[in-house]
Amino acid sequence: MDIFREAEGVDFGTLPGPVDTLLQQGVVAYRSDRLRADRLFRQALDLAPEALAAYFCLYKIHTYMGNLDVAKEAALDGMREAARQAGWASDPKLWPKGQSHTDGPARFALFTLKALSFIELKRGDHAAADALLRILAALDPSGSVGWPVIAALADGTA
Repeated sequence: MDIFREAEGVDFGTLPGPVDTLLQQGVVAYRSDRLRADRLFRQALDLAPEALAAYFCLYKIHTYMGNLDVAKEAALDGMREAARQAGWASDPKLWPKGQSHTDGPARFALFTLKALSFIELKRGDHAAADALLRILAALDPSGSVGWPVIAALADGTA
């Protein structure tokens, strides 16, 4: 499902009203004014830097637009915030192993690590993508966040 094509809004979970409003406006704006969408998502982060959904929106739109350096930075920021909220170190190599089927910030951290591997693959940095995928294999052995799909893409482009 492409959250940026949803007609009736996106369920970003529990967020302060103004933050949810900014994210919803950003989703709508993305269709016709991507710069405005970026500004709205960044405003949401300014209001609530702990709002993981805002990081997701930022790295998602910038990946779609091919702004891969910006996408990478937003994903790294979101991953670090999610790790902080999960009580984990900022370095994913230090995260607890075997985290398949985890929820909340821990799942977001793993999901964003997967997104980073995809972004690195799109940037042409296969070594970085492979390193992240190896970390994911140890952290999420069952592939619950979908990293095996990125691994298959990486294998196909090697």
